[in-house]
Amino acid sequence: MFDIKSIRDNPDAFDAALKRRGLEPLSSKLIALDEARRGNLTTLQDAQARRNAVSKDIGKAKGAKDDALAAKLMAEVADLKEIIAKGEEQERADNSAVEAALAIIPNLPLAEVPDGKDEKDNKEVRRWGEPKNPVDKPKQHFELGEALGMMDFEAAQKISGARFVVLKGSLARLERAIAQLMLDMHTAPANGNFGGYTEHQVPLLVRDQAAYGTGNLPKFAEDLFQTSNGFWLIPTAEVSLTNLVREQILDEDKLPMRLTAWTPCFRSEAGAAGRDTRGMIRQHQFSKVELVSITTPETSIAEHERMTGCAEAVLQKLGLPYRTMLLCTGDMGFASQKTYDIEVWLPGQDAYREISSCSVCGDFQSRRMSARFRPKGGKDVKYVHTLNGSGLAVGRTLIAVMENYQQGDGSIVIPDALKPYMAGLERIAKV
Repeated sequence: MFDIKSIRDNPDAFDAALKRRGLEPLSSKLIALDEARRGNLTTLQDAQARRNAVSKDIGKAKGAKDDALAAKLMAEVADLKEIIAKGEEQERADNSAVEAALAIIPNLPLAEVPDGKDEKDNKEVRRWGEPKNPVDKPKQHFELGEALGMMDFEAAQKISGARFVVLKGSLARLERAIAQLMLDMHTAPANGNFGGYTEHQVPLLVRDQAAYGTGNLPKFAEDLFQTSNGFWLIPTAEVSLTNLVREQILDEDKLPMRLTAWTPCFRSEAGAAGRDTRGMIRQHQFSKVELVSITTPETSIAEHERMTGCAEAVLQKLGLPYRTMLLCTGDMGFASQKTYDIEVWLPGQDAYREISSCSVCGDFQSRRMSARFRPKGGKDVKYVHTLNGSGLAVGRTLIAVMENYQQGDGSIVIPDALKPYMAGLERIAKV
């Protein structure tokens, strides 16, 4: 969400930033809507002021026993009340029109974000580990999981339809172990650039205003699942975690707030028809460890680097090769100012695939949520900056572990970092 005053003051800069997003100029339309709103508001305020003045004159006329003047003034007040009622109705309509127009405009990219149309224009900023094949002809995760008898897409299809899976036995435990490792790393006492997140258990069902606050509504309603009584299933714990500060004024000394949660996530994948139809890459239901930070404007960029490093540390702990990509303007999310995607190496696909997306959103979400802070020693309040990232997608991490640690006989070696969570199991093999 944008401040309309900022758009009025800097229309050319606003349109130039929209152009980088591949959008047409919108400042003229938005300013016209705002001018109409302000014009009506001036008329409304003039009518209210006149009503108040005339009301006082009625009292004076009655005190002077000038019944004719009092009657004339009372008639004028009656007319003014009708004008005010219509003006107030128009004010509500104007406010809704401006808000609706602003609500569907994506965040503006920071200067360092590269221009581009899609993922082909993203920029690699670093990589870690050496991509290699653990066996001569590496299999994909679903081939491994089905051969082990521990990954059942057919059973899930009967229960729920396509893009669901049932995990069994040691694979189910391995997914849980991965999530536990992530939470343990992120919630460890803050040590320089790592740890310090507070674990939360959050609602999986949210109201309209919560989904609106993070930018999921109204533009992306088709990507969400909605219950028959109006709740939305969260596409990620970002929605619940970020909204914990909605309609609050925080003290600066409480920032940064670092929050994490391991939750199921639900996405309709409306725009992903025909993509990744086999396996667990793109599911309607999956689990993720989410990272959210609430910061001051001055520290949000540094926090973005820190958050991305926390996500990368999990992959390093697991010995999984990855590369970190700076997304271009055409590939960024709706609420993002700048995004790093972390892509893990999958031998079965002979490709890097996204496993985490870490974004800084500036005050885009906080304006929608009215989340502010009071600077030390200051009287005025400012909007906080919000950040979110995957730390990591648990199912995709399971996929990466399976494919990178597969053996020639189809078994999966447990990475050393996960062994403490696996009750002594060192290898997953078909029973």
